[in-house]
Amino acid sequence: MSGVTLNNVIKRYGEVQVIHGIDLQIEDGEFCVFVGPSGCGKSTLLRMVAGLEETTEGSMQIGTRDVTRMDPSERGVAMVFQTYALYPHMTVKDNMGFGLKMNGHPKAEIAEKVAEATRILKLEQYLDRKPAALSGGQRQRVSIGRAIVRGPEVFLFDEPLSNLDAELRVEMRVEIARLHKEIGATMIYVTHDQVEAMTLADKIVVLRAGNIEQVGPPMDLYRDPDNKFVAGFIGSPAMNFLEGVANGGTVTVPGAGARFEGVIGAAYNGKKVIVGMRPEHLRVDPDGDTHSVDLTESLGGVSYVYLMSDTGERIVAEERGDQRSVEGARVGLSIEPSRIFLFDVENEQRIRG
Repeated sequence: MSGVTLNNVIKRYGEVQVIHGIDLQIEDGEFCVFVGPSGCGKSTLLRMVAGLEETTEGSMQIGTRDVTRMDPSERGVAMVFQTYALYPHMTVKDNMGFGLKMNGHPKAEIAEKVAEATRILKLEQYLDRKPAALSGGQRQRVSIGRAIVRGPEVFLFDEPLSNLDAELRVEMRVEIARLHKEIGATMIYVTHDQVEAMTLADKIVVLRAGNIEQVGPPMDLYRDPDNKFVAGFIGSPAMNFLEGVANGGTVTVPGAGARFEGVIGAAYNGKKVIVGMRPEHLRVDPDGDTHSVDLTESLGGVSYVYLMSDTGERIVAEERGDQRSVEGARVGLSIEPSRIFLFDVENEQRIRG
């Protein structure tokens, strides 16, 4: 297996530049997830690694080989797409082995590799079925099996779970995580779903408008985001952002009815700042009178309370326990100062004290 290195990678379509000088190191055996909103360039970047999109400038290595100008078939990668792309007239077994057959591999070798992929993906009972007789999750497992039999250096996944319903998405996330642990291959996975990114990745690459915003392990991005964009994108429900004012080393947040001591440097004295608070770090005080409850979403063990402050700012807070806030009630909020995040109003970069 091999790692992947991108050096100042740029992609242009005519005069329009969509990937802006990406530098990235993906280690051997790492599960790396590209995440970001629609149009951020994550699928384009994945297709550049696969060789399906030409790299305009920069270089790309897989292991020690420079693959920048190599054809897709020479790169040692296998790609799993959002659509299963299975041959409808072939059985599961024939679909998985077809690529090897076309490349002239011996029948015994094909049978051995298909059997191994079948074992890993638990597809034994489906080998003689055709795709029409399979569920969406089973079809996606077959397409993953087709990639496994090729023995690639790098697996590439382009939003492979987007066509599945919610229950199957959870099931397939578990399957893909187990697959990575079992075969230990380098995997690059594209998704717009930050829950998938958080649960699957060793490393997350957050992209926006063709640029990398931040790279790191999932919990590092959650606990220590570099800017407002990353803070708002990582975490579900999204972080609350309120207007605050710095004064004498403290931050006053009218929308939260709170004042925080000793959390900001003197350089911001008298300036507005953006205050970030995660819903799970906020505590609802039923005896308070600062916010009006618009809606409570009860999910069983946890509820999310949608509040409207007297300043007109919306806040989402998490509630646990048997007592839940009711629509129309007036409540207060509390949060530890160490749990707030501060961002510069102009550049939206994190203020770190």
